[in-house]
Amino acid sequence: MEQQKNYLVCERRSVFALLTLSAGMMGAYTFNLRGGVFCNAQTANVVLMALAFGKGDWLGGSYYLLPIGAYLAGAFLSELLPSPMRRFGFLRWDTYLVAFECCVLFAIGFIPLTWPHHFVQVLVNFIASMQYNTFRQAEGIPMATTFCTNQLRQVGVGLAKAVRKGDREGLHRALFFLGMLGCFFGGGVLSTVACQLVSAKAIWLNLLPLGIVLARLVRADLTHEKDQLFRKPSGH
Repeated sequence: MEQQKNYLVCERRSVFALLTLSAGMMGAYTFNLRGGVFCNAQTANVVLMALAFGKGDWLGGSYYLLPIGAYLAGAFLSELLPSPMRRFGFLRWDTYLVAFECCVLFAIGFIPLTWPHHFVQVLVNFIASMQYNTFRQAEGIPMATTFCTNQLRQVGVGLAKAVRKGDREGLHRALFFLGMLGCFFGGGVLSTVACQLVSAKAIWLNLLPLGIVLARLVRADLTHEKDQLFRKPSGH
């Protein structure tokens, strides 16, 4: 328990669970309403661009440079901005980022479905990349909050260690990642239901988990972690 107290609020497992829940919502939202794509990661876009180029569709393939570029820009900026933001001495970069995510997702809810889907896709690409690059470790455990390939792998690895060596830590790790998978899955289910009920404004459902995270981060920055604003989270 003492070791757990040494982690910043932005590293807590509960914060990562809420971020993962929100990411599942974003993925379901863009797939259901904004062009049938998943914007949380870029593997599919790279493959689709390669397929298009392989078929000689240079124009169609070049489109994928937009979401890939947005994802690249998100990673680039989220790597550069923390240092200058710390100089303000008011809030941590992680807090500013979650506030920015809330603003972007709130604005997306006003964009009509009749608009080109590419605009919303690029926005989600951008903020998903920033979140992925900023929140890296949950209490010392490497984590990806915006997609679940690594979670699946870690569940398998943890279970294998538990079966082969009777490793209780491996079992606990597997259960942790299984829980994160459940958060992502649950977010997708909730968002899909919301898409059917409120259409484009279903993205506002993300503001619930992100709002909780934002409130916790702001409270920490202004109170018990005020003297640790210059401390980097694990993995950075």
